[in-house]
Amino acid sequence: MTMNSTGRSTTPASGEANMTTTVSGSRGLLQAEGLIFEIGSADKTGVDLPEPRYLGKERGRGDRLGGVDRSASTGLPGLSEPEMMRHYVRLSQKNYAIDLGLFPLGSCTMKHNPRLNERMARLPGFADIHPMQPQATVQGALELIDELAGWLMKLTNMPAVAMSPKAGAHGELCGMLAIRAALLARGEPHRKRVLVPASAHGTNPATAVQCGFIVDEIDAGPDGKVHMAHLKEKLADSSDIAGIMLTNPNTCGLFEKDIVEIAKLIHAAGGYFYCDGANFNAIVGRVRPGDLGVDAMHINLHKTFSTPHGGGGPGSGPTVLSKALAPFAPVPFVVKTADGYKLVEHEGAGEAQESFGRMCAFHGQMGMFVRALTYMLSHGADGLRQVAEDAVLNANYLQAKLKGEMSPAFSGYCMHEALFSDAFLKGTEIETIDIAKGLIDEGYHPMTTYFPLVIHGAMLIEPTETESKAELDRFIDALSSVARRARQKDPSLKTAPHLAPVKRLDETRAARSPRLRWTPETPAMKAAE
Repeated sequence: MTMNSTGRSTTPASGEANMTTTVSGSRGLLQAEGLIFEIGSADKTGVDLPEPRYLGKERGRGDRLGGVDRSASTGLPGLSEPEMMRHYVRLSQKNYAIDLGLFPLGSCTMKHNPRLNERMARLPGFADIHPMQPQATVQGALELIDELAGWLMKLTNMPAVAMSPKAGAHGELCGMLAIRAALLARGEPHRKRVLVPASAHGTNPATAVQCGFIVDEIDAGPDGKVHMAHLKEKLADSSDIAGIMLTNPNTCGLFEKDIVEIAKLIHAAGGYFYCDGANFNAIVGRVRPGDLGVDAMHINLHKTFSTPHGGGGPGSGPTVLSKALAPFAPVPFVVKTADGYKLVEHEGAGEAQESFGRMCAFHGQMGMFVRALTYMLSHGADGLRQVAEDAVLNANYLQAKLKGEMSPAFSGYCMHEALFSDAFLKGTEIETIDIAKGLIDEGYHPMTTYFPLVIHGAMLIEPTETESKAELDRFIDALSSVARRARQKDPSLKTAPHLAPVKRLDETRAARSPRLRWTPETPAMKAAE
């Protein structure tokens, strides 16, 4: 009776070894799985197909393959249907996903993508259209692009937006090409110097160089923001200043409080203000970049408006432009006429007289446009404002709960992400990478590590607005536990993860010398082992 009411203890007896390996290679419900080449074989298949009939030969017209038909086996592995299904299901269990748990990558905004958005993107009128269709047959799609553009201009208080850039870095390229075109139109090709803060995303200086500019780095102040004295020093000789590329909120998760003054200084020097809008999700509905003096800013639809991120893309990075840069916007763009909507597709004439040209073959990413507008319409203006408020609230809650266990990089409140340094690890021989690997054993994807570079051993965490307090508390408990183990000099952290399908790898070697082709083991190789 006692056993029925209390249950049988599942805690290992004192001194009992904790099993970390199994005969099968599986761990509980997580099945071991080899490569498809290891579990399949080229001499079997899950289906039986009849021998192909070469009708061309039968009718005297020769081989339709032109004599290049296959003469030997392709060597592709064959699997039965159950084997194939289990293979991919088992692989899916090894992939961390936002549908599984909190994804704490900082500066990446890995938040939930509402399924409503996916359903709308699959509507035949959007999913099945072709970019070469006559414009008269895609009026609904053009109207959607125009409406989305209207939302983006309203939210940023900017008069124009280029919709065709395919990602954040592509949007940066769009903004900087518009700046270059404006400088050339002013007859000032000598303005080549672009100021870039030390904490900037790596794509910022890369984009500037790609556009023919020279990058001049600005130091970060002790508060993690632009060092104003150093900025003013850089502007002492402003004859060659083309502009500045600044992220706000910045990569340290902080709002640049001097941004209005920075804009005035850059404009007074004859340059333009490019704002990296990667972190717009922290201020959407609360701050309009156009009010701050911004001339160009890309918007990552996958970070602010929930369209899929990275491999779930393709991406989309519309770029809003100020009145000074609007004439140089790339083609194509949508305009509304008395007869409906039309695409302006050729630069050098009409509405695109001063356009710097075309950035891609067609008109942007239709599926991303549908998802983003669906998100906007389902939230409304007040809901989008709450998105920013909740993102900032969650990040500050996480920072407040963790600051007793870890070391915040800066004092005070953060914006949408919390940044920690490795100061709390001093004297432990434990490093940032060990914290990240220990977190894998707790069932979470690691946070962003060693970035931004201005913070030693950085750990950048962005909880996003889509996580509940309960889920945040679970993550905080897990990370706090790893941090306490680190301060106690737990040696097992140096070899973590212990519970993952693959143990700690030589990541540097894997990146520099990846094995891109599978080769079967030979008897000689096995003997050598």
